[in-house]
Amino acid sequence: MKKSFGIFSLLALFVTTISMTTSPPASMHSLQGTWELESFCNYADNVCDTANLQEGYRQVKMYYNGKVMWSRTDPNDTIGRFGFGSYHITTDELIENIEYGDHYFMETLGPTEFRFQLILGDNTYSQVTLDEEGNPEFSENYKRID
Repeated sequence: MKKSFGIFSLLALFVTTISMTTSPPASMHSLQGTWELESFCNYADNVCDTANLQEGYRQVKMYYNGKVMWSRTDPNDTIGRFGFGSYHITTDELIENIEYGDHYFMETLGPTEFRFQLILGDNTYSQVTLDEEGNPEFSENYKRID
């Protein structure tokens, strides 16, 4: 009996020590929420040339439960823009599969997959288009609004 109690006590001490010294795994980052475009970036020789938005230009993306929806209004374009589909992220990549959108989008691109390098902060993210050699070409830079 004393031997069983000693083994149980030693096991309990071991489990307690392990649980106190083991840190929880880092949580996976998330895009879930609503984001508004802040700026564009054009890259030349890996140097970013930031382009701010024109007055009246607005683009918003919403990510929720594996679905993405975006809409855009541009005062220089009388045709509204929108798209809907699914998405998933890895530690450094955003993949969007746009299933349908406005007439112009569907006519020119149709359902398509977009792959971007993902740079994600707490309240900002950038989706970077890479060339065939893996160099950045262009990015859209967003801030979280919800």
